[in-house]
Parts: sequence; C-alpha cells; structure tokens
Amino acid sequence: MPAVESLLSPSASKLFTSKSLLNPSISSSSIFSPAPRFRRLPSSSSSSSLSIRCSATQQMEAVVDSVTPGQFRVDVLSESLPFIQKFRGKTIVVKYGGAAMKSRSLQASVVNDLVLLSCVGLRPILVHGGGPEINNWLKRLNIEVVFRDGLRVTDAETMKIVSMVLVGDVNKNLVSLINKAGASAAGLCGVDGRLLMARPAPNAAQLGFVGEVARVDPTVLQALLDKGHIPVVSSVAADESGQMYNINADTVAGELAAALGAEKLILLTDVAGILEDRDDPKSLVKQIDIKGVKKMMDEGRIGGGMIPKVNCCVRSLAQGVRTASIIDGRLEHSLLLEIMTDNGAGTMIIG
Repeated sequence: MPAVESLLSPSASKLFTSKSLLNPSISSSSIFSPAPRFRRLPSSSSSSSLSIRCSATQQMEAVVDSVTPGQFRVDVLSESLPFIQKFRGKTIVVKYGGAAMKSRSLQASVVNDLVLLSCVGLRPILVHGGGPEINNWLKRLNIEVVFRDGLRVTDAETMKIVSMVLVGDVNKNLVSLINKAGASAAGLCGVDGRLLMARPAPNAAQLGFVGEVARVDPTVLQALLDKGHIPVVSSVAADESGQMYNINADTVAGELAAALGAEKLILLTDVAGILEDRDDPKSLVKQIDIKGVKKMMDEGRIGGGMIPKVNCCVRSLAQGVRTASIIDGRLEHSLLLEIMTDNGAGTMIIG
C-alpha cells in the first residue's frame, strides 16, 4: 500500500512532511486523535476500486491543498492548548541520557522541546549524566574503565575526570545549545549554591567515590526558575568535607523533583518504557500505579537497569511528585509527546 505522502500533490506532501511541530513523520491527526485506518478494497472489483481510489485521492488532495501552512500551525497549537493550560507554571524535571545524548538530531530535539516548554510557561529542569563521554576521556588518558553491578568504580583519578567531563564539557555544551535555541540556561552541579549534599554509597569500599544524595537545598534552582532560566544540573556533588562524589543522574533527578514538589519527573531511556513482557517490545505498559509496578518487580517482570529507574520514580512519587514517566528517548520530540499528548511516549507511573 502506498504511503500517505505518495497520494498527495507535491505541495500537499511537502506540507504534510515539513510543517509538523513534532516528529516530521507524524501527522497532527495521529498525535492528537486516533490514526485513520485504511482498509484494502476487494480485488474482484479492480476497475471500480481504481475509480474509488482515484476519487478518494482527489478529495484528499483538495482538502490538504486547502490548508495553508499558517492554518496547519494554528490547528496544532489549538490542540495543544489544554495541555499548556494544565502544565503552565508547573515544574518538570527531566533526566537526560542514553541515545538522546549520543545522537545529534535527538539532542537537538530535546533542546528544542525544553525551549518550547519554557516558552509556553512550564518550568523545566534538565539533569544529565555523561557516561560515554567519561569513558572516552578515560580511554584517551589510559585509565581503566571498571564497573561493578552496573556502577562505575571511581577512584581519585577517575573522579577528577568525571568532574571535568560532567561539570565542564557536557554541562556547558548543553547550556550553550539551549541558549543558542533561544532560551536562557544556567549550568550548575551539586556543589553550586549547596544544591546537593553527598554522602558515600554503602558499598563505597568497592566503588570508591560513588555517592548518594544526603540532602537537597533547592533555593538556587527556585531563584533561577523564577527568573525564567532553565537550570542544567550535572550529577556531581560534595560531602561535608568537600570531597567530590559521582552520583547516579536518575537519583539526582528524582531527589530534585521531590524537593521542588515537581508536577512531573521524566526519565529519558533507550527502551520504550516498562514492558508487560520483557521479551515483547509491543507490550508497553502505558500507565501503572505504585502498587502495580511493585507487584511487577516482585514477580520478576521488571529487571536489569529498569529496576533502579523504577525505584527512583517510586521514591519521588512517595515524596510528593505528581507523576513519574519512563519514556523512549530514541523518539524525536519525546518530551513533547509525553507532556502535550494523551498517549505519551512511554510509561507513566502514578501514586
């Protein structure tokens, strides 16, 4: 069956593929309403089928050709109004990592989504890791990369590289990209404004300078948000003595969301979300409550790297965050899909 674009006139096809505010491969109707379904006509009536198809094609061309680019934008924006009203003035904490950090197009998508959300009145905060960049620098400096139970072993030399990469390179690059896209971003780590106080992880003897969040003082974030800035936070913090620690970025995002009373915590991942069947990528769980997700973990249906992400979401919900979502960061404009549509872009966990 031919693609929808092939049934349109050249001008209509261009409008269909290039004027969407979201993913160019998705029409506004597929985002905001159920997607149209095309049924195959009986093969026994080929001549009449051809006539019907030609007539339908002509009607579709006429309808799409009659929609100007300006009208198309207005239609999409009007569909977004209820979501803008719902989230305007609300704080959204986004943990950025995985495929969305490795791909330039996905990176641009996340940055543009953040800027758009800020422009329509939301208060986004971006928390980031930077594992691949840290690994690249360690290899360049001939420092061995070691992981235990999925956590990076961080000796004193590695901690210096972690701080350099996360606080310097990755953080300032993201700030620059957001500023370039038209918003005002401010980069900081846990040390700045005493935002985060760290403590050693329970297994610090094996992991080195890997820490946990001991407490949060969101004063500096609130000041930045009130001035219209987008805070960009790297997951490095110090303890009472000033010793720096590498902290899991999911954990940092969850603790910040809880301390700020955020409306939503969003974790960008490299999977579709929580799956009913881990071996079936089509078995996405769109929404689940804390009781349900704990039951799935008890039954062994949630495992591997998804466990700490789910625990992070559950902990933030228990501390007052309204909803927590684990979404597919491989999708372009996944943030807008999660916030500005009913279907979302992954799994939403509710209290």
